Amino acid sequence: MTDAQIIVLATPVFLALIALEFTVGRLRGRDTYRLADALSSIGLGIMSQLTNVFGKLVAGAVYVLAYEALAPWQLPASEPWVWVAGLLLYDLCYYWLHRGGHRVAVLWAAHAVHHQSEDYNLSTALRQTSSGFLFGWLFYLPMALLGFPPLVFGVVALIDLLYQYWVHTQQIGRLGWFDRWFCSPSNHRVHHAVNDRYVDRNYGGILILWDRLFGSFEEERADEPCVYGTRSPLRSWNPLWANLQVYADLVHDSWHARSWADKLRVWFKPPGWRPADVAARFPKPAFDLAAVRRWEPALSPAAAWGATLLFAALLGATAVFLWHAHLLSWPQKLASMAGILAGLWAVGAICTPRQTASAGSEQLA
Repeated sequence: MTDAQIIVLATPVFLALIALEFTVGRLRGRDTYRLADALSSIGLGIMSQLTNVFGKLVAGAVYVLAYEALAPWQLPASEPWVWVAGLLLYDLCYYWLHRGGHRVAVLWAAHAVHHQSEDYNLSTALRQTSSGFLFGWLFYLPMALLGFPPLVFGVVALIDLLYQYWVHTQQIGRLGWFDRWFCSPSNHRVHHAVNDRYVDRNYGGILILWDRLFGSFEEERADEPCVYGTRSPLRSWNPLWANLQVYADLVHDSWHARSWADKLRVWFKPPGWRPADVAARFPKPAFDLAAVRRWEPALSPAAAWGATLLFAALLGATAVFLWHAHLLSWPQKLASMAGILAGLWAVGAICTPRQTASAGSEQLA
């Protein structure tokens, strides 16, 4: 069974848990969902799975090549300790990839997609990048070089990914001793917050122990509620723009920088760094937490129903495609992906009133 097929089988569980979280939130008077935002987040998850059909081939091929050509030994997949050690090492590699994704601009350009939602719920967990395969494989090469078989790598990667789903919720509070060792809802809420105290903290995937060891841990405080999103808000339901926004900003600043060194530094400095000459010519307002307002364009009942029905059809089409993707030719794959992506763009367009889209275009201009 392929990874894509496992995701297809897991999708009804994801959606059932989203429905449960939504119901619990309504009963508690703490509803954390907005329809357009949830459709956007799940749609970006769909887009990520579509691109993974290609991206996993690239990352997998590099891993296998390094494992077969460069590893001084090959560990036995039949030994339980290899699986336990593989999961721990994968989680450590993920920690450094995740930390790099917040501290290196070109890595943030991919990872930012996951943080763009100004809500925090289980649909946010499904909001994933479509360009992470470009550089993410670099951080897992140590596993290949140490001889962990590709099968072990693939399985522990899936375990690490699936574990992180449940921590994206505001309906579960502090968990005592569990919070001290593991990534938990409380710890991960901190990670998604833009508050000065919380920003760029708690990178752990399964274990929060890595953050405690490497000085990046911050505890959630009752007196400082988390504010979610990014410091350069997306202000769009367009899934293509969600994936391109930060890259576009980097290209802009690199193009306009006068120094060749600065043209390169833009990509490798921490997110938000800008050459002095570019910042002077194209100023941006400083981040002010007190001024943060959620982007919430009005959504008519007709638009809500239209977007939901179209999205349901796209979800079904995606499940069929991912289940059979390994049997399709590349022209068939590309045509299927293009059709689904066009549908996701249409869902975003339906959720965005014309006057709001026009205002956004004028602001960008």
